[in-house]
Amino acid sequence: MSAREELIVKYAADLKDKCGVNPDMDLLTKVTIGCGPSIYNADAAIVAGSQKAELETLKNNFLIKKLGLTDGADLDAGIDAVMDKYGRSNKSKYRAVVYYLLTVHFKKESIYK
Repeated sequence: MSAREELIVKYAADLKDKCGVNPDMDLLTKVTIGCGPSIYNADAAIVAGSQKAELETLKNNFLIKKLGLTDGADLDAGIDAVMDKYGRSNKSKYRAVVYYLLTVHFKKESIYK
């Protein structure tokens, strides 16, 4: 099993165990690939859900640039909903899992088809 495949298995377990989501493995794989090399960097692979600057970057670089969403209060509400679902007390929020949850939340799965 490759390093990426091992990470995808770990992300799927997080989605099931911490978020109560049965992931679409094809979508999860595509989202993970879309994260690029950041998944292999311990710091970049994690989203700091309590840091405003991190959440702004998430909104601008992923939701607006990647998913093509328009800036507005609904983006912040979506990020909040995903952080709640993943568990605010959970310090290790994997970037690929957060991106997956946001993609599903905003019904933008077609971006990865």
